[in-house]
Amino acid sequence: MANINKKKGVIGILTGGGDVPGLNPAIRAVTIRALREGYDVIGIRRGWGGMIDIVRDKKYDNSNNFQLLTKDVVNRAGRTGGTFLHTSRTRPSHVAKSQVPEHLKDSYQADMNDLTPEVLKNLEWLNIDYLIPIGGDDTLSYGVHLYQQGLKVVAIPKTMDNDVPGTDYCIGFSTCVTRTISMANNLRTAAGSHERIMVLEVFGRYAGFTAMLPTMAGAANRCVIPEHPFDINLLTELLVEDRTENPSKYSIVLISEGATFKGGEMVFEGAEKDAYGHAKLGGIGDMVSAKIKELSPKYNKGGKAVNVINQKLGYLVRCGDPDAIDSIVPMAYGNLALDLILNGIHGRLVILKNGRYDDVPISVVTSTKKVVDVKKFYNAERMRPFYHSFEMKPMLIMTSEG
Repeated sequence: MANINKKKGVIGILTGGGDVPGLNPAIRAVTIRALREGYDVIGIRRGWGGMIDIVRDKKYDNSNNFQLLTKDVVNRAGRTGGTFLHTSRTRPSHVAKSQVPEHLKDSYQADMNDLTPEVLKNLEWLNIDYLIPIGGDDTLSYGVHLYQQGLKVVAIPKTMDNDVPGTDYCIGFSTCVTRTISMANNLRTAAGSHERIMVLEVFGRYAGFTAMLPTMAGAANRCVIPEHPFDINLLTELLVEDRTENPSKYSIVLISEGATFKGGEMVFEGAEKDAYGHAKLGGIGDMVSAKIKELSPKYNKGGKAVNVINQKLGYLVRCGDPDAIDSIVPMAYGNLALDLILNGIHGRLVILKNGRYDDVPISVVTSTKKVVDVKKFYNAERMRPFYHSFEMKPMLIMTSEG
């Protein structure tokens, strides 16, 4: 399948990092439009992982590393969740010796290896003229690196955390918020039946958008976000107060996985880190739940402890089919990427900004960070979203500038 006879050219597309609903619609949008315009499209499997595993031999079976995309293939997958191209957290510029592909082990024997030269050779071997990576800031940061090496790159932002800089919206965010609201509303029947406080741990390593928007929509009484270390005594007092005032005698708090106790650190499941240096988060919800129960007698009338329901929403908010927004936005992003390619433009990130589609230099991915502006949007004393007015605000309120 290598060295495909070019028409207008060849476009490569890949998905990296965590899966979210909306990836397959984006792949479909790129492919359908590209084929119509006279391009061939190659889907790289397993993100950057497929790019380093390719064996440059026409006789070798590379079907596990890339595939030629057709209208039939992408139409079948286009309405579904996840990514049919699969994904990984591979970082070709930082590949541990144990992770170097077998056919490259003789050439790369350092403890940490930069396989970028192999990636560039593989892209050339596939005759890929433009590469469209779809991912979060980690996946796209390597796309920036390739662009700096001379590759023509057009990037599409994806992550439920919605924290890719430069854009107000990343694929997957709407479905995540929608599911969080729905699950919180379903779980409140259990919290109310037992008159408990409910702690829901949600995604959000460095940015608290996935906790802020559902809370603003009424899914929870309070939220705790990574941008502001929280006082567990204050949180307990507020939740006990909320429970007392609620006729059904329960209250709910959303805890971002990256939130920290005042004076504390992030909570990790273990010491193992991925290729981008991130250890897997998890456990803050457990710790918060235990402390709330322990401290609740201090704030509860009669000095009785309040029982706690503790639930980690986890992969339930990122699985399944995309909602309406995560079906429409990926379609638009894919077509925006093709518009740029047809005009010979590259080194760009397609975005939504203040309700309008646009594109910005891809370098924004690595030049800044996108987090919740605490002063502008978060009431730290009340531990809930803060706003004065919604007049002239974009649909999702909090923009790429904070």
